[in-house]
Amino acid sequence: MAISNHERVGRALQLLQTGVYPYLEREMQATYGQHWPVRAATYLNHKNERADEVLKNDLYSALKVMWNEWNDVFRKTLGKSERSLLSECQDIRNTWAHTTTFSTEDAYRALDSIARLLSALSAPEGEELEKQRYELLRTRFEEQARKATRRAATATTEGQPLAGLKPWRDIATPHPDGDIVKSGVWLGSRRHPASGSYRRCHQPGIHL
Repeated sequence: MAISNHERVGRALQLLQTGVYPYLEREMQATYGQHWPVRAATYLNHKNERADEVLKNDLYSALKVMWNEWNDVFRKTLGKSERSLLSECQDIRNTWAHTTTFSTEDAYRALDSIARLLSALSAPEGEELEKQRYELLRTRFEEQARKATRRAATATTEGQPLAGLKPWRDIATPHPDGDIVKSGVWLGSRRHPASGSYRRCHQPGIHL
């Protein structure tokens, strides 16, 4: 059974959650020492849980700590482009948590951004995500090919008669050119084709 784009993005976020924590722990410890969880806890709402355990299992919290500690910790090893990717991954996670659908285009962009961030962190999960990204890329090309085929089929038949329709002369016989009056119905003044003269035809009781 084919998975939905929402499921694809969810799997990518799980890989990001697994891949981001070792980097976060290493860099926070390099700056704050063994007590780094105390510093991280200031950004978390989980007051009764250990900060390191929360960060292992909650991507939202991990990305939040990285964002708030950017200047003091993470910009030492990452650049402006990675900061933009971090921001985009926060948006992806929030969108995924509050919606049930992703277009193929949005899903591909989400997987691409997550893969780029994992690569910047040298996380091995990036390799698995690359496989998922290429699989989605193939799906994307197939969708585009189907759309192009439908457009071409529509353009081919547009303005053309449908196959199998009879010519109009086989359905409705035209009146002879000299048929001026039929059944006493007024047809107005008309030039007689043979004599070149005009004659008037009246319905009984009507005078014009």
